[in-house]
Amino acid sequence: MCTIVPISLTVGANRIVPTVAIPHPLGNPELPPAEERALRRRLVEKALEALTTEVDGQTVFD
Repeated sequence: MCTIVPISLTVGANRIVPTVAIPHPLGNPELPPAEERALRRRLVEKALEALTTEVDGQTVFD
């Protein structure tokens, strides 16, 4: 999980899950609590999907 995809690509990460923003990678404090929780859940689910997906080379999970 990363906030700056080009850096992850440069260092050779093979599974890249983009997150929200540098100061708040796994959330958005401007959202109402229920929406922020849903956002966090989607990001974690996407990361788990990335971990269980077989990849060949660098893959960005949008």
